[in-house]
Amino acid sequence: MKWFNTLSHNRWLEQETDRILDFGKNAAVPTGFGWLGNNGQVRSDMGTHLWITARMLHVYAVAANMGRPGAYALVEHGINALNGPLRDKQHGGWYACVNDEGVIDASKQGYQHFFVLLGAASAVTTGHPQARPLLDEAIAVIERYFWSEEEQMCLESWDEAFSKTEDYRGGNANMHAVEAFLIVYDVTHDRKWLDRALRIASVIIHDVARKGEYRVNEHFDTSWNPIRDYNIDNPAHRFRAYGGTPGHWIEWGRLMLHLRAALEARFETPPDWLLEDAKGLFHATIRDAWAPDGADGFVYSVGWDGKPIVRERVRWPIVEAMGTAYALYTVTGEAQYEAWYQKWWDYCITYLMDYENGSWWQELDTNNKVTTKVWDGKQDIYHLLHCLVIPRLPLAPGLAPAVAAGLLDSQAK
Repeated sequence: MKWFNTLSHNRWLEQETDRILDFGKNAAVPTGFGWLGNNGQVRSDMGTHLWITARMLHVYAVAANMGRPGAYALVEHGINALNGPLRDKQHGGWYACVNDEGVIDASKQGYQHFFVLLGAASAVTTGHPQARPLLDEAIAVIERYFWSEEEQMCLESWDEAFSKTEDYRGGNANMHAVEAFLIVYDVTHDRKWLDRALRIASVIIHDVARKGEYRVNEHFDTSWNPIRDYNIDNPAHRFRAYGGTPGHWIEWGRLMLHLRAALEARFETPPDWLLEDAKGLFHATIRDAWAPDGADGFVYSVGWDGKPIVRERVRWPIVEAMGTAYALYTVTGEAQYEAWYQKWWDYCITYLMDYENGSWWQELDTNNKVTTKVWDGKQDIYHLLHCLVIPRLPLAPGLAPAVAAGLLDSQAK
């Protein structure tokens, strides 16, 4: 039974995409895009987060390129928020969180700024006149504060005035830097963004994770030595969980295959390890995190022995797993990846998709019942877009550029 690259399956993906896009538009608030609760209404108590606003700009840039009425207006709304309430006009960069009264969190977070970079680059593909100036500003901030020429890696965070940076290096922020750098390369055609992406992947995955059975370490000191006990007292942290976060392992696999495809599109021979390590990450995720306690679903985190720590099933790991299954199938043609893809979709439609309140549940317990140990609400639709649109595209160029180039369903029969 074949699903990949069939018009019949792609039509189903498109139907679900439109349902998700309709849900997401409720997030628009005067300061950007808010935190959506489980009922689809904005939770004003959570403020307006930079990462959510930037990710939703990326989402609706893709939607605008898909010809969805109203999406371009949401692109403009996102750009206006990044040029307005979320932007620090005194010190540069963007605030982490604001509300109607002003700034809640003035820190400058790398994780969030890389999503600004992604959202701005995606918006450029829509032709919005303010998108390229926004991208240029984002690039300038990344170059000045977040890309370390000395380390050839990305820094984690700064205070409001960009006067003090954190003595911590994060794999999560660097992973999303790779994601953003790939789209910036597609938009600017500047080769340095591919070089930087390759460098980051080589350090975090090929140098460190590969030697640890592909259990990706995300916490490092300033010399890029792993800190294996980081957050041991706060194992369910949303962004810096203790131990390994398998959802990121498998997400890394897809990004490395996009990087591989981008190099091939330049008629260059990519390093063999990009594919080898992508496979290793995929199978390590299944080995450690898929149904380790007997119930289907990916556990949120595991220890360095591969045993589950936080057993809740969070939405985004399985969403990213489906995208990576498609990417590996595209490169290898091996049926095992399509079989996993189908199995995971069956799981999602059984447990995660919420047709009563909209979108998908964000978190399930060990019995696949809705819970809120790690996440409360249905924050945004960024990850969901990946499992719905990426399986309809080639691996290069990246998401928004590929849709803008008319490549949606170009491989389907």
